[in-house]
Amino acid sequence: MHLSRFPRYRLGHFPTPLERLDRLTEVLGGPEIWIKRDDCTGLASGGNKTRKLEFLVAAALAEGADTLVTQGATQSNHVRQTAAAACRVGLKCHALLERRVTNQGADYETAGNVLLDTVLECEIDFRPEGLDMNAEAEALAETLRSKGLKPYVIPGGGSNPVGALGYAACAEELVWQADDAGLRIDHIVHATGSAGTQAGLLAGLFALNAPIPVTGISVRAPRERQIDNVHALGVRTAELIGARGTLPREMVVAYDDQVGPGYGQPTPEMTDAIRLLARTEGILLDPVYSGKGFAGLVAMIRAGAFGKDERVVFLHTGGSVALFAYGHLFSNQKAA
Repeated sequence: MHLSRFPRYRLGHFPTPLERLDRLTEVLGGPEIWIKRDDCTGLASGGNKTRKLEFLVAAALAEGADTLVTQGATQSNHVRQTAAAACRVGLKCHALLERRVTNQGADYETAGNVLLDTVLECEIDFRPEGLDMNAEAEALAETLRSKGLKPYVIPGGGSNPVGALGYAACAEELVWQADDAGLRIDHIVHATGSAGTQAGLLAGLFALNAPIPVTGISVRAPRERQIDNVHALGVRTAELIGARGTLPREMVVAYDDQVGPGYGQPTPEMTDAIRLLARTEGILLDPVYSGKGFAGLVAMIRAGAFGKDERVVFLHTGGSVALFAYGHLFSNQKAA
């Protein structure tokens, strides 16, 4: 795997830390737990999308773009990081926000990621739930072209083969860190949504011949659909990398038991998981992605999915900015 063949614009702080969680391991009494800190990538508070944007922004610049166009849910970590990347390279940014969550209070569309989108001078337009948002983004790009701009469209989550290269690079980075530390990784667990993170990890591990099982905890799609989405993108990403053979479907493992009422909808398991990691290790998760992903890891440990002597890495995809849009779940303040 030789990723320097692909254009890349450096945006993040890499390698991100790989840390052992001693207090959490003791509290849960399960396997040895480690965390890959992709919340520390550095771009406007960080997150997993920064890795993808290094390749996507480079592609945009190579095409002579002057504007980035993308889409996501209201509290999209991807939109926030895309807006920040645009600032870094001197491009404009337009984003469509889908109203997937409408029951979390009056501040939901102004706090958290949306506030930072505004600070980063991203042009925002809202859409109702249920539209083909990538098609909406393409339509917006066509409108911008008619006004003389040169937009480059980034799909939701940055999840296409070019964006997924970022997590093939993460797989290479993680294997190098583990080898350097003499650490045997028995399992990787993370939140999976638009599929690019899991697909890129699997493609990278496949290309490296590093047989580390990866479990995605779905935050939106039912299990079989998520597996289909990840596998399809993983195959395309592995082909782009030039891996030998076809990525096997059985490499893709995903669970949907943490989705709860739906995307962005709180669950007791998610809020408990956020409090647990914060109060044992001082690390903040987010309510939409990493909180549910970590809740899935906790549930697996409590169900005996791992041996006591195994080492499990939780990939922290970032997003703690969204906590400010869900403050009512965690605040001890009482209304006047």
